Amino acid sequence: MSWLYEDKEFTEVEDYYGFIYLIENLLNGKKYIGRKYLTKAGYKTVKGKRKKIRVESDWRDYYGSSTSLKEDIDLYGKDNFRRTILRLCKGRGECNYFETKYIFDTDAILDPKYYNTWVSCKIQTSHVKALLFNPEQENL
Repeated sequence: MSWLYEDKEFTEVEDYYGFIYLIENLLNGKKYIGRKYLTKAGYKTVKGKRKKIRVESDWRDYYGSSTSLKEDIDLYGKDNFRRTILRLCKGRGECNYFETKYIFDTDAILDPKYYNTWVSCKIQTSHVKALLFNPEQENL
């Protein structure tokens, strides 16, 4: 099953760093909120020197990091899960901030209807400065 964004299949990375997603078990309604970066560190040899570059991550086939979610996917099959992108993010800090915000806003850690069991976030204002005082930014 592909990722959905705004009810359409999402296939193009464009100019985004990552996204916040929701994975739903279509059999029992259980959900998982997470983040995924669209690229990862890679290396390329240029004139005999190793150079660090960004390469596409495994986001197209990714189904979360939760152990219990992965167990259910193995048990029920990928066809019984829907993967939805909730928000596209321009930077790493924005991804980290909004993943945590969605988890707290939904009480995903406390609610047994979610696979989420922990959250960790270390972020500074400088990481999300593009989000500050922007009246055009969508509200959650």
